[in-house]
Amino acid sequence: MSSDVGVGLRAGLPLVLPAVAVGASFGVLAQPVMGSVAPVVMSMIVFSSAAQFAALTVLAAGGGAVAAIAAGMLMNGRWLPMGLAIAPYLPGGRLRRAVQSLALVDASFALASRGDGTYDRGVMIGATIPQWFAWTGGTLLGVLGGTLVDDPGTWGLDAMFPAFFLVLLAGETRGRLPRIAAGLGGMIALALMPFAPGGVPVLAAAAAALIGLAAPRGATASLRAAGEAAA
Repeated sequence: MSSDVGVGLRAGLPLVLPAVAVGASFGVLAQPVMGSVAPVVMSMIVFSSAAQFAALTVLAAGGGAVAAIAAGMLMNGRWLPMGLAIAPYLPGGRLRRAVQSLALVDASFALASRGDGTYDRGVMIGATIPQWFAWTGGTLLGVLGGTLVDDPGTWGLDAMFPAFFLVLLAGETRGRLPRIAAGLGGMIALALMPFAPGGVPVLAAAAAALIGLAAPRGATASLRAAGEAAA
């Protein structure tokens, strides 16, 4: 079956509006912490809502750049097994395959599935294009709007951090291991918050994901659940 970027583009269009909305929220919240340029550049390069909100949470709590980057990388750990699954369907040499893999995001990965264990790389790439523009453009809108908001807390935007991760957590805690990982991650973070430097509780809580080693298929979900509970 041939790849079809056009099919992916059409499949990705319904995701434009939510990507703009969440991207704008990220921009508004990130602008007071990171300035006006860094959030937009981050969205262009990282292009991952979970990783970017995780890194921003660490920075907002007073954590350093290393802790923020580590938190984002932990959130994106799920892309490793996804990349291994879709790798056989990316043609070309290592460099070309690496470039194509930049289009790997959650929704595009799901849309690219043919339902028989194989994937259409054209659909994945096509579905990612409108999402990338929407996410980056939304972040820019949020940054521009954020300069007009003296205190995001007065608009209730400070509640978006916990709300965002609660939504992610609800989708990940399906099954015994993810629930245990989320609980342990939350307890580790709460225990460290009174005295640990900003960002450290989130990173330490990720250790709860090690219980996923008891069942390899649950490792990725356990990792995300632990990180989201801590964040």
